[in-house]
Amino acid sequence: MPLGTAGGPIYQGSGRNGTSTAIVVGERVYIVDLGLGSLQQLASSGLAASATLPSSLANVSGVFFTHLHSDHTAEWPAMFATSPSNINGRTGPAIRVYGPGSRGTLPRVYPAGRPEPAVISPEDPAPGITAMTGYLTKAFAQDLNDRIRDNNAPPPSSLFEMHDIDISSMWAVDPEGIPPRIDPFPIWEDGDVKITATLVDHRPTAPAFAYRFDTPDGSIVVSGDTTVSANLIALAHNADYLVHEVIDAAWIDEVAASVPEPIREGLRQHLLVSHTTIEQVGRDVGEPSGAKNLVLTHLAPSDNPDGRWMQARRGYSGKVIVARELVAIPVRA
Repeated sequence: MPLGTAGGPIYQGSGRNGTSTAIVVGERVYIVDLGLGSLQQLASSGLAASATLPSSLANVSGVFFTHLHSDHTAEWPAMFATSPSNINGRTGPAIRVYGPGSRGTLPRVYPAGRPEPAVISPEDPAPGITAMTGYLTKAFAQDLNDRIRDNNAPPPSSLFEMHDIDISSMWAVDPEGIPPRIDPFPIWEDGDVKITATLVDHRPTAPAFAYRFDTPDGSIVVSGDTTVSANLIALAHNADYLVHEVIDAAWIDEVAASVPEPIREGLRQHLLVSHTTIEQVGRDVGEPSGAKNLVLTHLAPSDNPDGRWMQARRGYSGKVIVARELVAIPVRA
């Protein structure tokens, strides 16, 4: 189920929330990314609660971050800090959280030759999901200590099991952030559910991942942010559903024209080379992957009419679906 379908950190008043996708298998819920508004969307959906476990995180098994841009992680601080109050009745294991580890290097400066800008947090400028969560524990220390000491609440660190995805044998991330060609690799098997991942090309942001969920009902691949990627096409081979980001190239030109000249070309190039356009997504990704259905999400801009997005059908022989928030898409026919 799409929880949020808007792309990017720009607020457009479209009624769409930040990007987030829930995969539901029986009573288990797996969430990919947590864009702004997605935690409330999860609660509204009722997916993660039941009559006996009414709390909004009761049935969440895992959270998977494709990369650590704010429009994919904005609700993680909220989920983490409020989890002791929203996990009542849960008796199962900790929620497993997967995402990029520390990058180990900063991205290149664009354009080449521009003076190096000041580095934010130079002592740890590119933390991964585990280190990021450690900083959240410090940031919310007053609140957490209050609740632990006064309410006997559990610390959030006991409710989540953190996993930096180890890619050290595949790639030493460089400043350009263009991943090598790799085969999909497993990260988790949970009964009937097998989860595999691959590196995608969201240059210069790296590492960035896509995830595949193979379930008894069928297979779902979530792209994260990426340009056309051979790694992703391999991951999505013959998938039942490919949930893929999309951007409107005409909108890129509009946005670039609206910003000050010194940042114009850098913004334009980032949007063009690290995302997948309407013209590309069906023809260059959906069709060669053999995915039966292409679900468009992370819509940029979020206020485009559906007719514009449906132009992705050109060159694609499967079915195109424009994601609607809180509208479930059954995998089993």
